[in-house]
Amino acid sequence: MAGYTYTTLKAAILAYTEVSSTVLTTTIVDQFIENSEYRIFYDVPIDAYRYVSEGNLAIDDNTINVPGLGTKGNTGTVFVRGVEVFNSTVNTEGKGTWLIKKDQTYLTEYSDRLTGPAGNLTAQDVTGFPKYYAMFGGATGTATSTSGGLYLAPTPDANYMHRVYYDMVPKSLTTTATTYVSQYFPNGLLYACLVEAYGFLKGPMDMLTLYENKYKQEVAKFAGVQIGRRRRDDYTDGTVRIPIKSPSP
Repeated sequence: MAGYTYTTLKAAILAYTEVSSTVLTTTIVDQFIENSEYRIFYDVPIDAYRYVSEGNLAIDDNTINVPGLGTKGNTGTVFVRGVEVFNSTVNTEGKGTWLIKKDQTYLTEYSDRLTGPAGNLTAQDVTGFPKYYAMFGGATGTATSTSGGLYLAPTPDANYMHRVYYDMVPKSLTTTATTYVSQYFPNGLLYACLVEAYGFLKGPMDMLTLYENKYKQEVAKFAGVQIGRRRRDDYTDGTVRIPIKSPSP
């Protein structure tokens, strides 16, 4: 499986559309690639985009900033899959507890129930080991800062260790030599780019339809690997067997 680099994918787009670089400029082709990468990201849950971030909770602070652009060079958190807090402030050797995801309004009600109707305390004043979390501000991260995060309830009463499990959109092929998609889903990436290209060129419609159908066929196979074969093994799930009908005697 050769896959694509940025240079070979750009050349393929120009060759398939039979259009010169004066029509499909570098800026336009880059937009095709980025649009296609985002489409694939939202069409298929890809294991390569799952990450884990570790840190310590702050005492009397009921928020966690979600990971932004960091050492992985990604564009920021898209969504959080889970939050685990350990009954330890030094390392993750303590017992881990998965927090229950709730809406922000639930956390407010939970705090009011703990403080009582006569109290004027906020969620941050109810301290203890966290039990719930809720997203705010979209819970997304950007290249320079975080535009959202997670609320916790109760508010931490110690610097407990925590892990945030999340998904990020990786760096684009327009800014790096190769990507997971360009190497392991090259046909799908190419077909998605050609759909963008023929839409930009306004036809021929039969070619746009052709590559849209080819993209969907490739996505079905790629998704079968990502959410099928990569999420199972022979020991726990058994070997996949396809029933074959025997000829009638």
